[in-house]
Amino acid sequence: MKQLVDVFYAWYRTNLRNPKYRWLIIFGTLTYLLSPIDIAPDVFPIVGWIDDGILITLLIAEVSQLMSGALNRPEDEAPVADNADAGVVVDVKAQEVP
Repeated sequence: MKQLVDVFYAWYRTNLRNPKYRWLIIFGTLTYLLSPIDIAPDVFPIVGWIDDGILITLLIAEVSQLMSGALNRPEDEAPVADNADAGVVVDVKAQEVP
């Protein structure tokens, strides 16, 4: 069960941080929260609210991290894409540390 939770969390976080899927994930999460169809229906007190609470907490935590990262970035620094196909070459001169 822990592996399933870890896999979902990693998938959710990765896709939320990807600008291509960010709004889709946010919209999907909000739709799930407002939808009467749940993993644990809301008709059951406490148990029905647990999945909604976990999901809204995850959404708020990730979006706030994205917002704080965007707000703390200097204006002249552009966001860096996590794309290997970007074609950016970085030349690094490394020195060996004794």
